[in-house]
Amino acid sequence: MLNLGGPQTTDDVGTYLERMFLDRELIPLPLQERMGKFIARRRTPKVQKRYEQIGGGSPIYAWTKRQGELMVQWLDRLSPETAPHKFYIAFRYADPTTADALQRMQADGVKRAVAFTQYPQWSCSTTGASLNELWRELLRLGLRDTFAWSVIDRWPTHDAFVAAMAKKVCEGLEQFAPDERQSVLLLFSAHSLPLSVIERGDAYPQEVAATVQAVMERLNFSNEFLLAYQSDIKPFKWLGPSTERVIRDLGARKRRNVLVVPIAFTSDHIETLHEIDIEYAELAHEVGIVNFKRAPALNDDPLFIRALAEIAAEHLGGGRLHSSQYKLRCPGCENAMCRTLLNPAPDALLRRAGRPAAAVYPDAASHHA
Repeated sequence: MLNLGGPQTTDDVGTYLERMFLDRELIPLPLQERMGKFIARRRTPKVQKRYEQIGGGSPIYAWTKRQGELMVQWLDRLSPETAPHKFYIAFRYADPTTADALQRMQADGVKRAVAFTQYPQWSCSTTGASLNELWRELLRLGLRDTFAWSVIDRWPTHDAFVAAMAKKVCEGLEQFAPDERQSVLLLFSAHSLPLSVIERGDAYPQEVAATVQAVMERLNFSNEFLLAYQSDIKPFKWLGPSTERVIRDLGARKRRNVLVVPIAFTSDHIETLHEIDIEYAELAHEVGIVNFKRAPALNDDPLFIRALAEIAAEHLGGGRLHSSQYKLRCPGCENAMCRTLLNPAPDALLRRAGRPAAAVYPDAASHHA
């Protein structure tokens, strides 16, 4: 389960930020090492205070662990021929790291593995960077041929995921008085990315928009809606419009009811619990938005857990190593590691997914990732 991760305590914030700002695949900077460390040091005290306000650390590890536990229970039922299944968490900037996950998989005797991105929408800075790190660590640890891999690299419009998101929008609307729900503006908010990444041809904007469109179609376009992007870092240019700017504009237009819908996040973390619930809520109050609410995060919602299990089961039984888009590099890509797939699972294994895994790997019947 590939994800960005988050510091579990305020003491972890400095390391987390340094890993993030040293990652050129996420935030390309001039003089990356020097500037990245400088920005991380400068931002650490401020970010630590934010984590203190939401309980002292990020809940993303706890939620990911919970999601993984529940997902594999469902997956064992949906795909008994590839059971039992086990999950491993591989965070990009926090513990447990990709190396931690790989070493635990090796210790457990895993042979067949699926790299399952927990970012519904593809970006080279998120899913791409996590996969690149996975392939690098496999080589560094000497585990290149230890596991047979396939990849779930995106799922922005999967029916079950869209259904789960639509459910959360409905739950969010229930926070408003019945006679005001139809007037609520839905503000879908996704994490922004540097424009330098977008201008290379990154698929993120179109995939986020596809999710929003699919959710609204499922809701029969019940409300007006907008899409904006949050968490940009000044003074760099980031994908917009920014959620902050849109909130200001809505206040100026005398909008009374606004529901923010986190559309690219699968669990609560600092962007929902602090940036939306505290910072944006205060801003909304200042600009005159009377009722400013947030749709609940997916977290361990049963419909979302079922969606994760269905995505995994369909992949295991689908006879494909990855999506049709995975091998297509961005027009401006200069990263030789992008779109790699080390030691791909044999076609025979994929085609025979309906048969017991032991038919292909004699020692794999009890070891699946």
